[in-house]
Amino acid sequence: MADTRRPLPVIPAGAATGKPPIFEKIAIFGLGLIGGSIALAARQQWPAGLVIGVDDRAVLELAMLRHAIDVAADDPVVAAEADLVILAAPVHVNADLLDEIGSHVTGRAIVTDVGSTKRLIVERARSLPPRLTFVGGHPLGGAPRGGLGNARPDLFAGRPWLFTPAGDAAGAALDRLQQFVEGFGARPHVMSPVEHDRLLAYLSHLPQLAASALMHVVGSEAGGDGLALTGRGLADTTRLASSPAAIWRDICSSNADELGEALDVLIAELQQLREHLDSGDAIDRIFDSAATWRAKLVDRSESQRTG
Repeated sequence: MADTRRPLPVIPAGAATGKPPIFEKIAIFGLGLIGGSIALAARQQWPAGLVIGVDDRAVLELAMLRHAIDVAADDPVVAAEADLVILAAPVHVNADLLDEIGSHVTGRAIVTDVGSTKRLIVERARSLPPRLTFVGGHPLGGAPRGGLGNARPDLFAGRPWLFTPAGDAAGAALDRLQQFVEGFGARPHVMSPVEHDRLLAYLSHLPQLAASALMHVVGSEAGGDGLALTGRGLADTTRLASSPAAIWRDICSSNADELGEALDVLIAELQQLREHLDSGDAIDRIFDSAATWRAKLVDRSESQRTG
């Protein structure tokens, strides 16, 4: 980040609704899809609160145009009086930011993140000063394309938000964070960092790598003319393939052990299909199992959407 200490202009938050904010001053480091959506949701739900954005100047200018933040700066010093700090940069950047937060946030505050892996950052957070309480977080709301331009305040409505507290001191902080995300429609769940990283290796990281690898192979072999002949099936199957590699490099490296095991399981099943294409036994087994689990997934998704 540039070493400039003059914040960009303040945007009025708008008339207060009378709904007291859960956090008076929120500082968000990183205003991409997730950080930007949190900012938009917080300003919509608690206009009496203050949302501070920290990012590159070009991103901040867009954030102000979208009325996503009240205060914008490309220097962390602007977060000095925040009572909630949200790290919404890539995984390794978030971990490095933890080393800076203690010198910039001067009072007591809750610190959380939105990264897709948790063991690394929870371990790094042990070095924070006692006045800063860290609770790992991971919203399971997203979109095929990232960036602030795709952010929206309802991104997390009806979606799980995972928290991975460490230590007894996180109890009160966890309660406030759960109220915060419930305020814009998310559904909080609590688990250990180890459980999180193993589960997300299968629920999120493996599907992303599989979709990207599939699109790479199909596109490379079929070419543009071949892709012009496809129906909706390929587009639906590879929807995740639009995700940016920059984010996923950090996710893969910080969860390499769990993701490696998940890839091994998938590769073994693909090898079974490869070796039994002419017999049909492996095809029947995998397709029947897939249809059963897919039905459960759809039912669960529908109940979350309507519930």
